[in-house]
Amino acid sequence: MIVTTPSDPSTGKVAASEVYSALRQSILDGEMAPGTRINIDAVSRRLGVSQTPVREALQRLEGDNLLVYSPGRGYSTTPLLDVAELRSLFEFRLLIEPWAARSAAVDRLSNPSAALETELKALEGRIGSLGTARQDLVAHDARFHGMILASAGNQVVQQAFSKTHCHLHLFRLYPADVEGRITLSEHRSVRDAIEASDPAAAEEAMRAHIRNSYHRFAHAFDVQPPQLAEVEQVRMAP
Repeated sequence: MIVTTPSDPSTGKVAASEVYSALRQSILDGEMAPGTRINIDAVSRRLGVSQTPVREALQRLEGDNLLVYSPGRGYSTTPLLDVAELRSLFEFRLLIEPWAARSAAVDRLSNPSAALETELKALEGRIGSLGTARQDLVAHDARFHGMILASAGNQVVQQAFSKTHCHLHLFRLYPADVEGRITLSEHRSVRDAIEASDPAAAEEAMRAHIRNSYHRFAHAFDVQPPQLAEVEQVRMAP
């Protein structure tokens, strides 16, 4: 497992944050396989911190659904998504994200296109960086989709989406488009439609992106993935 020693072990919050980041990266990179039990004492000694920040980090990872706690056994890494769970997750995304993109494109003055452009340019600047591609893409994907959902102004939808932790689990499953070039192109199509205040185009660009993403991540399985249900016909206002 690749980890870095926290910069200031005497500062509990800093230590807990860095322990969290180190363990999270190891889980996402596959260095900690599904079902791996976490030895708190071993992690504490490896990172040079007390057990308190390690326990805090494990609780955060449990909140991300990357760890599960079992009485008498402690923490272990959660299983990867199976093909049925992958399909269900993307059908859920098809229900809400095209609608969110449409909603973001309705008002030219308040839409998030400027912030989305800043995010896209930041990813462009990092493409090709050695050793950080997957981490950069996970973070970018979460921010990009999060900004669009936030702009829709529906807190219930935002919270429901947040609880899926889909970006963490998808990129843990399979490093699809690991450099991010395909994702960048599809995200730019969504952003451009939002900037143009074209709700129909924004909705369709997001729908196409989600469908394409599903097929990219489905390569993690040796079986033909089931087709997504035609849930995209369900539409909320506006």
